Formats: sequence, structure tokens, C-alpha cells
Amino acid sequence: MIRNVFKKSKKSNKFDEYIKKYNISIDFMHINRKMVTRAMLVGFFIAFIPMPMQMVAVLAFLPFFKFNALIGMAIVWVTNPVTMPIIYYIEYLTGNFILMRDDIKDVEITLEWFSEHLDDIFIPLYTGALFYSITSAIFFYYLVNWLWIVSVRKERENRKR
Repeated sequence: MIRNVFKKSKKSNKFDEYIKKYNISIDFMHINRKMVTRAMLVGFFIAFIPMPMQMVAVLAFLPFFKFNALIGMAIVWVTNPVTMPIIYYIEYLTGNFILMRDDIKDVEITLEWFSEHLDDIFIPLYTGALFYSITSAIFFYYLVNWLWIVSVRKERENRKR
């Protein structure tokens, strides 16, 4: 189970120095089921929204939800610079489908074209982004929660034997 991995790992003095230097609360780095599942919820929600500085947005949720900040910030890298164009295009197509719009034809990869067609792209893109943000966040929240519970039950059964 994941908590056993973190318990067995060697503590680093550099990590402790970093926490002290930047006055980071250790409360936001606990590894338990609730902290990890909430981190998945917030991380996947922010990951699929097209915006700059997604890791900062995850940190903005810390006062409202208590979750593992490191895992939440790591999750937003699902939409890294390599996967962003593909994911955002799928979100755009999904937004068009939800809004029952036609796709834009004759796409050019120039700043002029994007500035001229921003109104046609913006609403379908963010509609699709909200759809994927909400569904993926809820799906991974429950998936990780269920997997965590199943692994704890298996661990208890193994101890009883």
C-alpha cells in the first residue's frame, strides 16, 4: 500500500530544510485516504481546465479543502505541454457536441487565425473542459478511494492469516 512505501522510504534532510525554509505546513503533506483522494479531486479538476499556472490554482484550493498539496500539484501534469494540444482539441470537440455546434473548418496554426476565431473556440473549449474536469475529478476520486479501501481490507486479511 502507498503509505507503507512512504514509511519505508528514507527521510531526506534536504526535504526537511525546504519545508522549514518556506514555512510549509506539514498538514498538507499527510498520506492518508482522505488527503490523497481530495488531492486527486482537486488535481484532476484543475488539470483539464485550459489556463496558465495550474499548480498555483491547485494551491489556491488549499484553504478550502485539506488535501496533499504535492500530489494535487503533480496531478495537473497530466496535461503537460506534450498532451495539451490533444486534450484541448478533444475538449473543444466535446464542447461542440454538447452545445450542438459545427466544428470550425480550415484551421490555421497562426496567431492571426486564433485571434479572429477566439469567440468561436472559447465557449466550446471551456464547456468541454468543464465536462472533463468534473467527470475525471469525480471518477478518480471514487476510484482511488475504492482502491485504497480494497487494499486496506486485503492487508487486514493477510495479517489475520
